[in-house]
Amino acid sequence: MGNCIICGTSVDGEICESHEEDAVFEFRGTTPSQLTPGRYYRGTVDGYADFGVFIDVGDHVTGLLHRSELDKRLESLDWEPGDEVFVQVLDVRDNGNVDLGWSIRQREREFRGHLVETADDEYLPEEADDDEADEADADAGPSASDANADAGPSASDANADAGPSASADDAGPSDDSSPSTGGTETVAAESGSVAAETTVSTAATDDAADAEPEAEPALKRTTIDAIENQVGSVVRLEGEITGVRQTSGPTVFELRDETGTVECAAFEEAGVRAYPDVEVEDVVALEGEIERHHGDLQVETETLEILEDEARETVVDRLESAIEREARPADVAPLADHDAVAAVEDEIGDAATAIRRAIMEARPVVVRHAATADGYVAGAAIERAALPLIREKHTREDAEYHYFERRPLEGRVYDMDAATDDVTSMLEARDRHDEQLPLVVLVGAGSTVESADGYELLSLYGAEALVIDDSRADEEIVDAVSAAVAPSLSGADVADLTSTALAANVAAHVNDDVRDDLEHLPAVSYWENAPEAYLELATEAGYDETDISERREAVALEAFYQSYKDKRELVADLLFDGNADLAAHVSEQFRDKLETELGTARENRSVQEVDGLTVTVLDTDAFTHRYDFPTTILLLDALHRREREDSDVTLGIGEDELHVRTTEAIDVRALGNAIAERVPNGGVHVVGGRDGHVEFLPGERDAVHEAALEALGETLA
Repeated sequence: MGNCIICGTSVDGEICESHEEDAVFEFRGTTPSQLTPGRYYRGTVDGYADFGVFIDVGDHVTGLLHRSELDKRLESLDWEPGDEVFVQVLDVRDNGNVDLGWSIRQREREFRGHLVETADDEYLPEEADDDEADEADADAGPSASDANADAGPSASDANADAGPSASADDAGPSDDSSPSTGGTETVAAESGSVAAETTVSTAATDDAADAEPEAEPALKRTTIDAIENQVGSVVRLEGEITGVRQTSGPTVFELRDETGTVECAAFEEAGVRAYPDVEVEDVVALEGEIERHHGDLQVETETLEILEDEARETVVDRLESAIEREARPADVAPLADHDAVAAVEDEIGDAATAIRRAIMEARPVVVRHAATADGYVAGAAIERAALPLIREKHTREDAEYHYFERRPLEGRVYDMDAATDDVTSMLEARDRHDEQLPLVVLVGAGSTVESADGYELLSLYGAEALVIDDSRADEEIVDAVSAAVAPSLSGADVADLTSTALAANVAAHVNDDVRDDLEHLPAVSYWENAPEAYLELATEAGYDETDISERREAVALEAFYQSYKDKRELVADLLFDGNADLAAHVSEQFRDKLETELGTARENRSVQEVDGLTVTVLDTDAFTHRYDFPTTILLLDALHRREREDSDVTLGIGEDELHVRTTEAIDVRALGNAIAERVPNGGVHVVGGRDGHVEFLPGERDAVHEAALEALGETLA
């Protein structure tokens, strides 16, 4: 029997069952069956596969850390073959395959103990090393003492024969008469003899011992952008704590100064909160050693002090001055001449400032965009501008996945469902990881009064929001967000505008370095009649008409599949990385699917004359595939473009929704009110404002259909 190395409980071995996961094991067995599932092991990276990482656990066993077990994307891992890592053995299969799990602890010091596991037992490292040394001695042949015995008289005998012992008393003059060697003591040993040299302290040394030790000079403050060249050095940083998370090893503080953000690890005891008085938004001075932790710069905290009064104000002023200086663009220069964009130049500057400020303050940026081609391209424009700034401001290599997120919206309203989802996510991040509240950016959505409740929920928690939208917006939304880039609020004509045209201009002022990457995006977002200025920009950027249309169609198709996912890498490949073959392949599928559905729609449409208007009516419930591509909205848009030479209006009526497309602009809200007057018990209401659609109770479908035909004449007249 022994005692647990962590809690001292009597155990058969070195560690009790309840603390097995608190220790790290070094495996010296020879077969997978000798591993113990549930334990953490030191390993070495062997190589990568598409589905994960192979890790050598010991010299004879290799396991797979599947990508689904990682707490980050496989592509963001910076492990190289040969790197030491720590993993958990989840399972050893009958065929010998070893399933590994991720360990958030990636240093030995973050575990509470270290043991060696062999084929049939476990040892403390020093015991295992002693056993191996004994075995090595046994294998080596006769011991040194045996050899000496065979050689004749021992060294001690030889000394005895030499005469009186060489004691210090007989060695000649005393040390008091010897020259001082500065108060040091040295012991030297050589094989076959022992020599001792001792010098004692002089009076000067005694005086020095009584003197007060000299204080170490205070460290001068450095900035986060300068620490990359100071790995191995101890530095002093001053700034604001923007995040705190407790790992099973150290406490990790995220510190922001005027130049960037860095993670600082502080160790009290494995899993125990270090510096418990330090919280998010505290202004601190921190001293520690700069290290690289799996490729990321990190500070090993030695001291952490909360600053108060004048010292605090000095740092706060420094941070605020830097943000004000860096966040706002020097001027606003639109990508091209466009009246609708020119009408909101000030708002474009405000939106760009808000996004840049959030990045500098280490607040996550969450982009919510419509799940349409225009929405995805607009969201991708903001993403293209933000990611390089996030990489620049944060030392973590996976920062772009923590501080920027695109979440497609179903529809163009930021309703309570979407807001509740965002609030739930941000509160979990705050409570579990002490993350700051995000900036929520609505793109191609959220500019009508139906979104007000969603913004109100965000504001109750202090989260900021802004909107970028080409729709005809409602004045009520202006007070609900910090910035509204909506030209209709300035009285501009938005008939020739897309959300991408606005978002690309905002993005160009978030990050001027990517302006050239954005120039073709506005042209991509137009299904027809793109302003000539945007077509010229795309041509100058190297995109011809075919390139533009193929990318638009490819994004539209990919927007439909897995519509709740951002598809970051795929969208970037289609829009930015010059992958013409990919765009051509996907766009061909788009055209095939759309033409098939258009053929069905045209075969089953009906045409009616109403008050001098020709109306094409399609029963979208009966003659579309609700869960297949294309969406009802995309199909009706395409159908109206095909029919408009002969038809003034295309009306799509489903089980509980009515969508209308017209050659001349129509106010859908006015149409909905007219229908509601005719069908008062139909639960008729408009979603999405003047550019939205009408919803109703399924039981009143026929009545709503008739009322809509009657109301169209009044509304368009």
